[in-house]
Amino acid sequence: MTLALLVCGLVVALVLVGLFVFGLRRRLIQRSGGTFDCSLRWGLPETPDTSGKGWVYGVARYNGDRIEWFRVFSYAPRPRRVLERSGIDVVSRRLPEGEEELALLSDAIILGCTHRDTRLELAMSEDALTGFLAWLEAAPPGQRVNVA
Repeated sequence: MTLALLVCGLVVALVLVGLFVFGLRRRLIQRSGGTFDCSLRWGLPETPDTSGKGWVYGVARYNGDRIEWFRVFSYAPRPRRVLERSGIDVVSRRLPEGEEELALLSDAIILGCTHRDTRLELAMSEDALTGFLAWLEAAPPGQRVNVA
């Protein structure tokens, strides 16, 4: 009986430590400011896909001329993707359709982009979208910027 209670106590303690580290990671990402909730779908085919598959919820952080994208449900301290401002081309803008409405946050707007010949989509709120497009347009002189 005491062994079962000890095992249950250890499991509860491990879960609590895991949740604490999970929350601490999120606070460390947001510490420097300039973060926004942003879902990402990477490496899209040429034909549009509104099935809702492939979306990963994350947090993006501005860092100079780069955006660092972190998965929300991860313990990794480093960004999963890094997008350089000079390599991002905005191709389209649309609202979620079909099953995407269930996969994304309720107020999401989807940007179709390319980054160094890789097709991707970013889904973010309207406020985050305004900030993202302003950041793209504020590129230093001489950088090519394409904002649809």
